[in-house]
Amino acid sequence: MIVASGLTKKFGPLTAVDNVDLSVGAGEVLGFLGPNGAGKTTTMRMVTGFLPITSGTATVCGFDVESQPTEIKKKIGYLPEGAPLYGDMTPIALFNFVAGVRGLSGSDKNGKIDAAIEKLELASVANRPIDTLSKGYKRRVGLAQAILHDPEVLILDEPTDGLDPNQKHDVRELINRMRTDKAIIISTHLLEEVDAVCTRAIIIARGRVVFDGTPDTLEARSPTHNAVVVRLRADAAPTFKTVLEGLTGVARVESAPAIDGMVELTAIPADGHLIVEPVSTLIHEKGIVVEGISVERGKLDDVFREITRAA
Repeated sequence: MIVASGLTKKFGPLTAVDNVDLSVGAGEVLGFLGPNGAGKTTTMRMVTGFLPITSGTATVCGFDVESQPTEIKKKIGYLPEGAPLYGDMTPIALFNFVAGVRGLSGSDKNGKIDAAIEKLELASVANRPIDTLSKGYKRRVGLAQAILHDPEVLILDEPTDGLDPNQKHDVRELINRMRTDKAIIISTHLLEEVDAVCTRAIIIARGRVVFDGTPDTLEARSPTHNAVVVRLRADAAPTFKTVLEGLTGVARVESAPAIDGMVELTAIPADGHLIVEPVSTLIHEKGIVVEGISVERGKLDDVFREITRAA
């Protein structure tokens, strides 16, 4: 539903987006990640037709972004960076305006407005000037206008920015419900969002794609992927740490500072291999008393830093 090939944007001598390829199908939620200034927002603006393309091509639902801009905008729901809104309008006035622009009328328009207000829980502020709303409510109003016409494609720039944890959860649940028949791109700085809603992730750095794969593949690149964490008494930790370091498949063992007489030892596997079974066997054979044992999935922060710094 979204296909970009060789997408490039130059501002004079500066190349902001450099030969980016991406595709998103129905049912996919693509997490678009990258450091500040990496080119995420510029890429999304080109795909939506709001910024001219220097070179390359982009299509949305089969329509060319450059030659058929009106057609692609009919297919897209877009939440721009910062959710720019008409501050002197109320949310209900904004939704009526957007619905009119989208060609909605009568009961269809009213039904879609009511649905958007309900989905984003905006009834309590629907008649207040947008300028008086909190950052979180403004973000929700921006998201509501993006989904108002039930578009086939959603392009969301930082959709949970400014939301409290409960609001973030609600918006992520909404995205998960909507993704069944839509193609969705989410630009985010929050790596937790990749875990929560994304089926795929692209990392962009210095205008180039440096990773394209599933969240599981991304996590697997973490040094702590499949690491085993053992919690035990501090007085038993040094001896067990030495034994654990000699176990086949263990690259190294990290020890955390003692808290309330307990220590966590983290056994880092070589090449991400599963080591929980041999570690458990070792604990049993040595008669070590442990309070808990768990397996790490991997730290996305570590992978993100590694990939973007190497780019």
